[in-house]
Amino acid sequence: MAPFCHNRTNPQDVWYVLMGIPGLEGLHTWISIPFSSMYIVAVAGNLFLIFLIMAERSLHEPMYLFLSMLASTDILLSTAAAPKMLAIFWFHSTDISFGSCASQMFFIHFIFVAESAILLAMAFDRYVAICCPLRYTAILTSSAIRKIGIAAVVRSFFICCPFIFLVYRLTYCGRNIIPHSYCEHMGIARLACDNINVNIIYGLIVALLSTGLDIVLIIMSYTMILQAVFQVPSWAARFKALSTCGCHICVILMFYTPAFFSFLAHRFGGKTIPHHIHILVASLYVVVPPMLNPIIYGVKTKQIKDRVILLFSPISECCQN
Repeated sequence: MAPFCHNRTNPQDVWYVLMGIPGLEGLHTWISIPFSSMYIVAVAGNLFLIFLIMAERSLHEPMYLFLSMLASTDILLSTAAAPKMLAIFWFHSTDISFGSCASQMFFIHFIFVAESAILLAMAFDRYVAICCPLRYTAILTSSAIRKIGIAAVVRSFFICCPFIFLVYRLTYCGRNIIPHSYCEHMGIARLACDNINVNIIYGLIVALLSTGLDIVLIIMSYTMILQAVFQVPSWAARFKALSTCGCHICVILMFYTPAFFSFLAHRFGGKTIPHHIHILVASLYVVVPPMLNPIIYGVKTKQIKDRVILLFSPISECCQN
């Protein structure tokens, strides 16, 4: 620490070097091929899903409106990280200013917390649909859905704003290598020569009381859903009720599993998990779930699948003629 601390600098004067995936620098060009492909599919698939939901009035239901919100956050999450990652892989464009790094950090954390809230809202939607079907339209009105979306954004903004102040309050001492493919809160904070206990504590609080609380509430929702489903005497009715939740459960697992793996590996698995594995999983996290979400809902949701077939059937008919 001592060699760095006699060259204190203001955050505005700091430039960082993002290493991409440390230990795999020689494979960056090859790694960029699946990453760029997944990013293109993620953006195109989610844009198509949003267009389909907005264009088809029969899909203007709470479940699909929440799905359009999820698709929007998927586009933003992948776009906040993937272009800079691909610039590193393709052009070795590793330099990034402190301001740009802090902005990327804020948007990645902001979108993550907002998407977590939307997944919670989708779990609530399934709970009301299965446990209170007669009150479904009365509870989840257009106004209620709009307020839930606004609440998710406002909550995420107020939770993530302190990250900006927490990194700007620190003094930096010359270390500028970030062994990652994008900027995140603790990656920046660890380069400071000040005490970062406040940063560590606040990061843990956010993880536990925002996304952690969301997970607890989602589990509670599905516990009550399962209790209601298994009280239904008909196996066919049980299967139909559970099938409506299948897509959402897959999306939840894809969203939270790599995120918490990355979170735990960053804090507790430094010696047991190779660093390049941790960074690779964290990098895949911002493109894989956004890519797979529209595919899962497109394949597993009958209403969306039928609308896609109906939309493309005139094109196939024209080709045959």
